[in-house]
Amino acid sequence: MSIDRVVFAFAGTVVLIGVLFSWLVSSWWLIVPAFVGANLLQSAFSGFCPLARILKRFGVKPGAAF
Repeated sequence: MSIDRVVFAFAGTVVLIGVLFSWLVSSWWLIVPAFVGANLLQSAFSGFCPLARILKRFGVKPGAAF
């Protein structure tokens, strides 16, 4: 899998977990998906994604997976 796909999968998973925990535990858990959304938005404009840099250091291949 490419870095882009891993980032999208990770972001989607964290958003779903945050929403689930907000429903089961406390509404304060909505901070988690809000943070993920804000990070995705800033990375769309700046091109900087902390998770992508971490994945690159672990050897996940950049570029398209097709």
